[in-house]
Amino acid sequence: MKIVIAFPPLSSKKGIPLLAQNRQFQWAHAPWTAYPMIPASTATLIKQAGHQILWADGITKKQTYQAWEKEILNFKPDLVLIETKTPVVKKHWKIINRLKVKKPKLITILVGDHVTALPQESFQNSKVDYILTGGNYDFLLLNLVNHLSKKEKLKPGIYYRTKAQIQSTGLFRLNHDLEKMPLVDRDLTQWKLYAYKNSNYLKTPGTYTMFARDCWHGKCTFCSWTTLYPGKYCRTVSPGKALDEIGHLIKNHSVKEIMDDSGTFPVGPWLTKFCQGMISRGYNKKIYLDCNLRFNSGLSQKDYHLMKKAGFRLLLFGLESANQKTLDKLNKNLKVSQITSGLEKAKKAGLKPHLTVMIGYPWETKKDIQNTLTFVRQIFKKGLADSLQATIIVPYPGTPLFKEAQKKNWLQTKNYDHYDMRQTVLKTPLTNQELQKFVRSLYGSIFTPHFIFNKLKEGFSSQDNFLYYLRLALKFPTKLLDFSK
Repeated sequence: MKIVIAFPPLSSKKGIPLLAQNRQFQWAHAPWTAYPMIPASTATLIKQAGHQILWADGITKKQTYQAWEKEILNFKPDLVLIETKTPVVKKHWKIINRLKVKKPKLITILVGDHVTALPQESFQNSKVDYILTGGNYDFLLLNLVNHLSKKEKLKPGIYYRTKAQIQSTGLFRLNHDLEKMPLVDRDLTQWKLYAYKNSNYLKTPGTYTMFARDCWHGKCTFCSWTTLYPGKYCRTVSPGKALDEIGHLIKNHSVKEIMDDSGTFPVGPWLTKFCQGMISRGYNKKIYLDCNLRFNSGLSQKDYHLMKKAGFRLLLFGLESANQKTLDKLNKNLKVSQITSGLEKAKKAGLKPHLTVMIGYPWETKKDIQNTLTFVRQIFKKGLADSLQATIIVPYPGTPLFKEAQKKNWLQTKNYDHYDMRQTVLKTPLTNQELQKFVRSLYGSIFTPHFIFNKLKEGFSSQDNFLYYLRLALKFPTKLLDFSK
């Protein structure tokens, strides 16, 4: 069969869609590229099974829709798979309908957290043929292709259209053996498209890995990927397999930095063994590592020092709010006091913490948001963090937060076009303009004299640091533009 893994170009005055490998969707005026690990795994599995793959990322290649459509139709595909998210699902419905007009026998498939939460909706609003639910849709697509070509029995998690009604094979399962997964075919999936324009990377080319699916906590009420990967089902590859993949990326692709996009990087004995392997194999001298972490990971100062020695550089922490009431309601399992202590340990080890902050919770007052802003300002004033992402909270369908919003009548709108983290869709005591102003203030909180002095000193210490901070400085005005009227 001939199969397209598709990212259709999407036109909007809001900017470029940050769709790939993105738990919380945004439009951006200065887009950055993240290597889409699960779609890449999907392409790899299908090619290994003997089928032809077209990797059609019209967003990253900056194609017009017409050029993208021509490319895939010239490929004469049997099947097109599109990963979608809430703010763009309506656009994807229109694209599927258009493709079905051009090629009526084309099999179309949607995957992602939105259609996992609301599979019936897409059948009602488009001519989509199949929906693969859950986070392991790479395995499910292989099963579907084998079903279509070899009559293999469909596995749980698949919805499909019949003449009479929509059928389902049951609730998706996360019981696939990640240890048996082949290494992602980076050339097939055009990894270099994503290797340079990513603000996480100090050195390029960089790429992504995903050693866990997905987060061992997996209970934050706002996280869209809890729909795909409930925490109790979190699985990891072995430290040895993870190290082998890093060695492959160094040897065969000359990668200089890796962002592991597991929801939270594995900790405990797994982390210790992994770090020791990085050091013993000498990879720590050849590559930087970045990852997602939690403040309550239970890491000691010794653990952070070991991570630094192993080659870790950037650690992404979800701060979200400085108000304990909010952290509790989000089920973060985090105390405000753990934030500062975690940052102090990371900085003492020489690591670079990056923070994510959200505002616009229905229960937070202006005073609560000001408290978060003051807290963040103090963190940067003390030099405990190095970068920041600030957004407005969005309740994605399928998440506990969305269900709570429905129950308590918090939703201002059900128009998915607005679910893009730059405007509030939840009823709050503040106006959207006030929230956007607070987001801009959060970004502005970075620039204390102490912070600027330290970054200037770091910037002039090496060419890599200088270029890195220059890129961040040039990007800063566009972040303010993203949250302007």
